Order: sequence, then C-alpha cells, then structure tokens
Amino acid sequence: MKRIEHVLEVLIFNSRWLLAPFYLGLVVAVAMLLVKFTQEFLHVLFHLFTSSESEVVLAILTLVDMSLVANLLLIIIFSGYENFVSKIDTAGHEDRPEWMGKVDFSGLKVKLIASIVAISAIELLKSFVNVAALEDRQLMWKVGIHVTLIVSGVLFAIMDRISGGTNHGADDKSH
Repeated sequence: MKRIEHVLEVLIFNSRWLLAPFYLGLVVAVAMLLVKFTQEFLHVLFHLFTSSESEVVLAILTLVDMSLVANLLLIIIFSGYENFVSKIDTAGHEDRPEWMGKVDFSGLKVKLIASIVAISAIELLKSFVNVAALEDRQLMWKVGIHVTLIVSGVLFAIMDRISGGTNHGADDKSH
C-alpha cells in the first residue's frame, strides 16, 4: 500500500509539468503583443506629422497599455512557473529581476490586480483624451469599472495583510 501511495504522490507531484505549456503559450502571447506593438509604433511614426495631438497621445497611451500588459504577462510567467512548476535556474545572472523567486502566490495576486488597475487607468485616460467620442453612459461604465478594480485591489491587499501575507518580494520586514 505504501508503494501505491508513493507512486500516486510522485504522479501528482510531476503533474505540475502540465502547466508548462500554459507558460510557453504566454511567452508566445508576449511575442504576439510585440508584433502588435511594433505595428502600432510604425503606424504612429509614419503618421506623426499628419495626426492631431490627441491622436498621437492616444497612440502613445496604447503603446504604454501594451507595455503594461507585456509586463503583466512576464510577472505571471516567471512567478507562476517558479511557484507551481520549477525554479528557473539563471545561475546568478546579473539581469535576473530582484523580485523573481520571491513572489509567492499571494504576492502574485496583489501584483496582478495592481497591473490590471494600471492598465485600466491607461484605458480610462485614453477615454478622457478622446471624451468627445464617448457617450456619458460609456464613460460612466469605464469609471465604474476602474473604481471597482481599485476597490478590489485594496481589498485584496487588506485581506492579504490580515491573513498574515508575505512582503511580496520586498525586503521590508514591517509585516
């Protein structure tokens, strides 16, 4: 019976590798986002002198938005892979992000919601720059969703603190 239990535990433990294709898919998603980023960058570059100021600002905000989404994907890829699959052996590489390997699942949730709030803020800013093209109801919904995301983020952070969460990779020992 002990042998069956051991085989079962090994099988369950090794099942974590089933997540690896998900993280590889997210790496491909970052590459896809890079293609769209490059396309948008070239579009704004080629139309720079014929575009209005607000069109250029909207295009730049779109680039910032895509950059934030790419950052979010990398946080999910690195943290998720290290938390659920295997440690990433970078052999002390000088470019290894300081937070890598220190963000647990709780910290990942907080970083995730913070990134989503930042992306939502960029989208809201784009709406304000182009406010004439929106109906009041559309703007109200965008503001409402953004406020909901902010409140959710604050509640996640409060719940994490109450439950004795970690310091999310910071060297701060105040928790």
